[in-house]
Amino acid sequence: MAESLHFWLRAECKDLEKRTPILPEHAKRMIAAGHKITVEESPMRCVPAVEYEKVGCTIAPTGSWTTAPDDAIILGLKELPESDEILDHRHVMFAHCYKNQRGWQDVLRRFANGKGLLWDLEFLVDDNGRRVAAFGRSAGFIGMAVGLKQWAKQQLNGQVLGELQYYADSPALVSEVKAELEAAFKKTQKRPTILVMGALGRCGNGAVDFALRAGVPTENIIRWDLEETKKGGPFPEILSVDIFVNCILLMKPIPPFITRELLAGPRNLSVLVDVSCDTSNPHNPVPVYSGNTNFLHPTQRVIEQPVFDVISIDHLPSLVPLESSSEFGDQIVSHLIQCNNSPVWTRSEQLYRDMCAKLPS
Repeated sequence: MAESLHFWLRAECKDLEKRTPILPEHAKRMIAAGHKITVEESPMRCVPAVEYEKVGCTIAPTGSWTTAPDDAIILGLKELPESDEILDHRHVMFAHCYKNQRGWQDVLRRFANGKGLLWDLEFLVDDNGRRVAAFGRSAGFIGMAVGLKQWAKQQLNGQVLGELQYYADSPALVSEVKAELEAAFKKTQKRPTILVMGALGRCGNGAVDFALRAGVPTENIIRWDLEETKKGGPFPEILSVDIFVNCILLMKPIPPFITRELLAGPRNLSVLVDVSCDTSNPHNPVPVYSGNTNFLHPTQRVIEQPVFDVISIDHLPSLVPLESSSEFGDQIVSHLIQCNNSPVWTRSEQLYRDMCAKLPS
């Protein structure tokens, strides 16, 4: 029987983020297992707080986690805003500080100085080293959708995408993109060719799935993974396709897949979708643009002629927030029920302590 714990579901503070790690049905399961759950009010969350209250959660004001009881486990998704304030609670979230990302030392010092603890969602892994919960499939799925939308936009009027709107479900997104591709085909008699890097993973599978649902012929989709990239980049072959979708999980230094020098030569490539978004990683495999994009401004036009557009949104699954939250919650809930009571959590805690030990004194 797991220890009775108090989880505090905080409101997300990242702009445009509508996802949540658990939905009311997951909270209900956790409460039935003996845990207490406090849920902060949030105007952005895809489910209103009242729905959590109906299943037995306590409701608290937005941002009140900072004054939560010492034993509360603060549950969130995206990273907290930059600050020097110490973190003295136990936190579950994606902190983006274990792969030498910009500012990683500052993030960890907040925990270390406050004697808090970070269980990073990206590094909750099973005995085989596989993540127990991930948004990878939905990130690839929606990343491909936005990439196809941008490619169709190029064919129709040469412009970049405007603000993206949230979707109630994935069929609505598929239907819209399919119609846009048909309009582009009517004008140009062309279907896009696509290369998916990391095609065998959850993210790559999601990307391929969307392309097929949207009507891209299977022969137009090139799937690359470890076997195709073992010789090391750069890979001029990428320039021959219309859309390149980067879906890899970067865990160690690798040569770049493409470079600005390659882009300066002849190419068909006009859209890069960097689902992985390792822009602050010193070993970013697609170092051809700077900074992330977002739902308000989805596309960065890197080269005007011939056009080369980049989509680098680091919260893609939030475009279809209810479905992606449901998928993630289904994966994580059983582990939250066993929080601090299984190797998944002890491994994550040890990794946190190992990383803190690397902080300069």
